[in-house]
Amino acid sequence: MVHLHITAWVIAFILLFVVSSFYKQGKAKPGKILHMILRLDYLLILYSGGDLFASYANYTGELFIKVIAGIWTIVAIEMITVRTNKGKPTKSWWIQFVIAALIAII
Repeated sequence: MVHLHITAWVIAFILLFVVSSFYKQGKAKPGKILHMILRLDYLLILYSGGDLFASYANYTGELFIKVIAGIWTIVAIEMITVRTNKGKPTKSWWIQFVIAALIAII
């Protein structure tokens, strides 16, 4: 399950950059299709993360922080893609994405 979770995160990171670049180039249709695929990837991330969470025997504070940071990362990814599509500024969400992703990874 760990490999599935890591693979899903890598795919999400790649899709984030591809979707953002499509939206910035004005290619709304391929951006929208990949955005929907990215949203399906969120479900895969949440499923595999929930399974990993359930498999731990002892729940420490670090584990809860990683869960919250992972969900925060997903929210930041979604906000980046939606705001890029609407032409709104995304700098604050990029900063939050980097911080949350680093917390979740470390």
